[in-house]
Amino acid sequence: MDLFETATIQAKNLLHKDGITNYYGHIMSLDDADLHLISLLNNICWKNDEAIIFGKKILTKRKVAWYADKPFKYTYSKITKHALPWTEELLALKDLVEKRTSEKFNSCLLNLYHNGSEGMAWHSDDERDLKKNGAIGSLSFGAERKFSFKHKKSKETVSLILEHGSLLVMKGTTQTHWTHRLPPTKKTCKPRINLTFRSINT
Repeated sequence: MDLFETATIQAKNLLHKDGITNYYGHIMSLDDADLHLISLLNNICWKNDEAIIFGKKILTKRKVAWYADKPFKYTYSKITKHALPWTEELLALKDLVEKRTSEKFNSCLLNLYHNGSEGMAWHSDDERDLKKNGAIGSLSFGAERKFSFKHKKSKETVSLILEHGSLLVMKGTTQTHWTHRLPPTKKTCKPRINLTFRSINT
């Protein structure tokens, strides 16, 4: 059985109501995933993320980068970012994700977590700049990390481990009814890179 067939079988909805989130598992060989991890660590224009909290600007340990078809503006946590032009590697990865999912994306927000102490709190990707109910393709490299969803009303949770070289796609009303997070962990000291392919309103 090849990787494409495996990915198709594993692309089941993890959420039993109010949204669609498909986990495809590995969509490339581990050797390819290793090469992408090294390349992305060294060739992306990483910067510490910024946020406005209680009126004060803070810098996070986590680093981010923003690439897109055009120099789009994207605002979250009250900070506006301007997209950089695609690299050849990011375009190739975007093409891979689009072929697996039959979705189209025009931008990518990348996150670099240096070790298990860095994570993300509960949130939804529901900014006005994003296409309403549009798909978000999340491609993971590096340390395997727990990823969790929490329903906004019932508070029930769903969790899984995101593997090296794996793909998760959130779409439909997932952002409306669910929050998600990447909890910190003491189980790893290795870095993780997450590519979140998105559709910005144009």
